[in-house]
Amino acid sequence: MIRRSLTALALALAVTGGAAAQTASFDRFTYQGRSLEQVKPKAGEYLNPIVAGYYPDPSVTRVGQDYYLVNSSFAHFPGLPIFHSTDLVHWTQIGNAIDRPGQLDFSGRAISEAVFAPDISYHDGTFYIVNTCVQCRGNFVITAKNPAGPWSDPIWLPFEGIDPSLYWEGDRAYIVNNRAPAEPPRYDGHRAIWIQEYDWRAGKMVGESTQLINGGVDLSKKPVWIEGPHIFKKDGWYYLTAAEGGTSVNHSQVVLRSNQLRGPYVPFAGNPILTQRDLDPARPHPISAAGHAELVQTQNGDWWATFLATRPYAEDYYNIGRETFLLPVTWRDGWPIILDKGKTVPWTQKRPPLPASPAPTLPTSGDFGYTDEFEGQRLAMQWIGIRTPRTPFYSVANGRLSLNGGAALGDRSGVPAFVGRRQQHVVADVSTTLTFASTTNGARAGLAAIQNDYAYLFFGLTRINGQPRIALYAREGRNTRDETAPETLIASAPFAAKGPVTLTIHARGGTMSFDYQADGRTATLKSDMDVRFLSTAKAGGFVGTVIGPYAYSPQ
Repeated sequence: MIRRSLTALALALAVTGGAAAQTASFDRFTYQGRSLEQVKPKAGEYLNPIVAGYYPDPSVTRVGQDYYLVNSSFAHFPGLPIFHSTDLVHWTQIGNAIDRPGQLDFSGRAISEAVFAPDISYHDGTFYIVNTCVQCRGNFVITAKNPAGPWSDPIWLPFEGIDPSLYWEGDRAYIVNNRAPAEPPRYDGHRAIWIQEYDWRAGKMVGESTQLINGGVDLSKKPVWIEGPHIFKKDGWYYLTAAEGGTSVNHSQVVLRSNQLRGPYVPFAGNPILTQRDLDPARPHPISAAGHAELVQTQNGDWWATFLATRPYAEDYYNIGRETFLLPVTWRDGWPIILDKGKTVPWTQKRPPLPASPAPTLPTSGDFGYTDEFEGQRLAMQWIGIRTPRTPFYSVANGRLSLNGGAALGDRSGVPAFVGRRQQHVVADVSTTLTFASTTNGARAGLAAIQNDYAYLFFGLTRINGQPRIALYAREGRNTRDETAPETLIASAPFAAKGPVTLTIHARGGTMSFDYQADGRTATLKSDMDVRFLSTAKAGGFVGTVIGPYAYSPQ
């Protein structure tokens, strides 16, 4: 295993000194989360999801006895988090593949644009990630000798579409991805899967492109959004697995096979091999939207699949994004099956018979909490911001996080002075202790919960009409450009305390409550606020809610 300390470089935007008059200082950040389901695995079992919260589109690869996982991260920076495990159950983040502003430029990108579903693989001593930067130059490859990083600058690839993956056969490499079909699209969502050879030594595509799948398993049924393809070989057959139906309630995983790499591919008669779309949406504690799987064979010869799914708290509302799940793969008559039709994704499952990973310092599954005391001079790698920064806006020193500068929330032309952690549980309590003396109307500092540039809330200190206040603002727009969605003052109260204030957000499914403590007294600014506008169903896009310190001073 190759390790990197959890306190190593996480954001390539830290500053080492300097402060403006409107600097906000945060002493600590505390998170405590639990699930609504309250399912407890028995001895020898694991709990789904294996990586909770906004960690979607998982790709997994094995190198000897070590497993590495990467997730999509869109316009959050740093991006493409990398995890390590030896047992497929306990995962430890070891780095971020995109951790330098010079690697990719997210300027102007919506939060649910930029880096989509990645694919990780290993060949001849080198790790490869092939990925798409949506609206920021397209498909690319990055490489690393150490999966913890550093990862290279991108090699750009000259084809359209999303979700590329690498298939290695001997010393040759092929890229398979979602592109437009070789005919005028017959309907919205009509896409195709293509393959082309990749010269990994020269870093370029070679030879012809071949369309492998047109539309999906059965074009006559107008399948939509065939994507996330992966190819592997077993017993003389090439298997092509892909997601179909779109990454929501109709999501599924399908499989086809051929005795030739470039086809023709014949679909499995029992497709899909994973879905929850046919189940009663009113079932208690549902797991939904299952799909986007990748299969991996263990060193023992067993097969497992990582995939994404969601945990709605009501109807199709979920604020924490799409998450990473794990299930064993069963082979029947030469076909892989992740889950029989009509069955629900299980919360618990027997663990893979693999060498146990040490329990991670920061868990990724089940009920857990943590406190970040802002030790050292860098933020931990789990902290993320919005878009790639060009101007420093934070520093860490003497147990404090200081924020200054930055764009206003909703200004896609800039980068806000915001760093956050993913909300990983439906039930969560998040708090920080803040020192901030506002001298300008509109200046603010506190906690922000952000789903996209136009769907967020702010809770903290500000100045309104010359008076210091503690305030709660919200904006309820969608992920697409929604500048017309107004920011609304939900509640405010005078704030006369001279010392620090502790802010706490209590998330309970689709509601949040907001408490503050100063001068030894605790008060509630707002209880049980409806925050379903932070859900994917209302806000749109592909991400989950990120909560953390934020500061802004009008120029």
